[in-house]
Amino acid sequence: MTASSHDRIPDTMRTSVLSAPGEIAVHHRPTPEPGAGQVLVRVDSVGVCGSDVHYYEHGRVGPFVVTAPLVLGHEAGGRIVSTGPDVDADRVGQRVALEPGVPCRRCDQCKTGRYHLCPDMRFFATPPVDGAFCEYVVLDEDFAHPVPPEISEDAAGLIEPLSVAVWACSKARIGAATRVLISGAGPIGVLTVQVARAFGATEITVVEPSEPRRDAATRFGATSTVDPTEREPTEVVDGVDAFLDCSGAAPAIRAGIPAVRPAGRVVLVGMGADEITLPMVVLQTREVEVTGTFRYANTWPTAIALAASGRVELDALVTGRYRLEDAEQALTANTDPHSIKPVVRPGQRD
Repeated sequence: MTASSHDRIPDTMRTSVLSAPGEIAVHHRPTPEPGAGQVLVRVDSVGVCGSDVHYYEHGRVGPFVVTAPLVLGHEAGGRIVSTGPDVDADRVGQRVALEPGVPCRRCDQCKTGRYHLCPDMRFFATPPVDGAFCEYVVLDEDFAHPVPPEISEDAAGLIEPLSVAVWACSKARIGAATRVLISGAGPIGVLTVQVARAFGATEITVVEPSEPRRDAATRFGATSTVDPTEREPTEVVDGVDAFLDCSGAAPAIRAGIPAVRPAGRVVLVGMGADEITLPMVVLQTREVEVTGTFRYANTWPTAIALAASGRVELDALVTGRYRLEDAEQALTANTDPHSIKPVVRPGQRD
C-alpha cells in the first residue's frame, strides 16, 4: 500500500451507523485498506439522498431491506490518500468524485455497457454494502473520477445526483429546442432542470406543489412552473417532447402523460409505489415511449464537465452542512421546504 507522506492514516475511523429505523450513531471502526486495483479515499463531503432518508425512516427502499447495521451515504467526494497494488502511486493526493456502484464487469449487461443493471452490482449504502458516512472508504480506482480545481469539495460529492439527471435527460433525448415537462422540484428535479437547459431545451415547465421548491426551480432555469393543487399541467403546456417524473408520485405521473405529444417520451426517474395505473389510451394512440431509469452508466465525464464549466450549479444546491455526529439532523432536514441538499462532512469537527 502506498500512502501520502502528509496524510497520516489512522488505524480506526469514525463511522455513522444506522442500527435500526430512526437510530443512527457514530462508532469507531477499523480504517479499511485498499486491495488490488483499489484506492483509499478520505471522504470530504457526502450529499444526503432521498434513499438515505427512506432507509433512516423505514429501513428499506423498495426491494432493498436493511437487515444489519448499515452505513448510509453514496453521494461522495474526497481525496485519495493511499493506493493498493497495481494502482499508480501518483494518484495519491488526487481529488475525486466517487461513482458508488462497482459492477462485476463479466455479465452480459456489463459487457454491453449497461453496467448499472449488473445483477451483482455492489452499490454504496444499499444493503448489505456500507456507504460513505465515514472518514475513509475504499473503491476500485476506475470508479474514483478525478475532478478539476473548479469543482469544490461539496460539488465533487454532488456529481452523483448530477449523473442521475444526465442519465434521465439522455434517456429523454433532450436536445436543441426540446420542450420539457418535469414533475418534482426536489434535488433531482432541480438538477434535471439544469441539465435539460444545458442540453438545449428551450421550454422547461416544472410541476411542484411546494412554493419554495417552485421558486428554486425557477432560479435554476425553469421557464415556467405549475402548482398542481391549482391547475393541471395540460392547462399550461401541451405537446411537450419529453416528460420526466422526478417525484415518484402516481398522481403526478398520470397528470403529466397527457401533456406529451405523439411519439414523445416519458422518463420515470423518481421511485414511488410498486405499481400504478397509467392512461393507456394516451400512451397507445400517441405511441408514447415510456421508460424507467435506474442510476446511470458512463455519465461521469459529462457530469464533471458540466459542473466544471459552470453550466450546472452544484454548490448553490447545498442548504446545510453537518458533522458526522449530526447525520440525523441532515437526514431530517427535508422537513424544511427550503432545504434542497444537506451534506455531511465527515472531517468537520466543529
